[in-house]
Amino acid sequence: MELSNTTTQTTTSIPNNGSRATSTWSFTWVYPIVFVLALAVFAAGIYLAATGRGWEMLAAGCASLVLVLCTWPVALGMQAWRACTAVSVDKNLDNVSERLEQFSVMLNLISEQQLLSDRAKAIAFREKDRDALRRAIAEEIVNGDWEAAMQLANDIENVFGSKQEADQFRQQVLEKHNEAIRWQINEALAAIDRHVRSEQWHVAFTEAHQLASRFPTNDQVRNLPQEIEGRRQAHKRQLVESLHDAVSRKDIDGAIEIVKKLDQYLTPAEATEYQETVRQIFKEKINSLRTQFTMAVKEENWTESVRLGETIMRDFPNSQMAKEVREMIDALRQRAAQPQAEAAGV
Repeated sequence: MELSNTTTQTTTSIPNNGSRATSTWSFTWVYPIVFVLALAVFAAGIYLAATGRGWEMLAAGCASLVLVLCTWPVALGMQAWRACTAVSVDKNLDNVSERLEQFSVMLNLISEQQLLSDRAKAIAFREKDRDALRRAIAEEIVNGDWEAAMQLANDIENVFGSKQEADQFRQQVLEKHNEAIRWQINEALAAIDRHVRSEQWHVAFTEAHQLASRFPTNDQVRNLPQEIEGRRQAHKRQLVESLHDAVSRKDIDGAIEIVKKLDQYLTPAEATEYQETVRQIFKEKINSLRTQFTMAVKEENWTESVRLGETIMRDFPNSQMAKEVREMIDALRQRAAQPQAEAAGV
């Protein structure tokens, strides 16, 4: 309406053809008067020239007539051009006024339709919005953003009023979330089991506590440290049984290997309990090495004697036997090297 009012004001403010013609005529009526005056001057000049009073007035009269006769047609042409231009302008302004009125009507229609556009869009695109919301829920489930997926499921009920569908989506989100949690827990349990099998107990306990902090409400995860400790104690009992079995079978080397593994499981009190057994095992081991070393020296098997001597010094560095071997080892090495030198010379 404001636009149409403006158009009306603009149209009425433009002067019509009659006013422009009047303006042009009020300008050209001067020429007849000036022409008459020029003729009077010309006639007076002829009289003065005929009586011998000079030619100045006649020259002025001629100049005035020439000027009037030259400018009068120009003024008439300008008048005709201005009249033609005024008619063209009025015609164009009429067209513009008509177009502006049409625009005003169209704007009124758009304004009325705009009042209903939001509600109309909501109705027209309702199903598309629901489909977009469903796709968004599926994407959030794939991305693992469970909180966002649950919020979108709630929007289906709050925005569209579909409680049944919202419940289905909420159930789906919960199931996928629980499935993802189970997968993560199973992956972590498999890694912890590998650490337990390789007897990396410290790493297994660390990962178990980390897993428990991530899923504190899961019973399986919460009891995991106790289960690892139970497996550790079971493995410890198995080592103790294997140690007793090796001792009973006189498997000194096997017993020593078991003792090395069992050392990390025993508390100081338990280590004291097995101290005599371990001492006896190592005593028998060093006696066995002593016997083998002595036999190798008597048989002049210098290479074997050097190997046995180095084993004694490495495994029992503080024993009396190790001190005796240190005193002999250089000579034994020289003798072990002589056959090689002689073979090289040959």
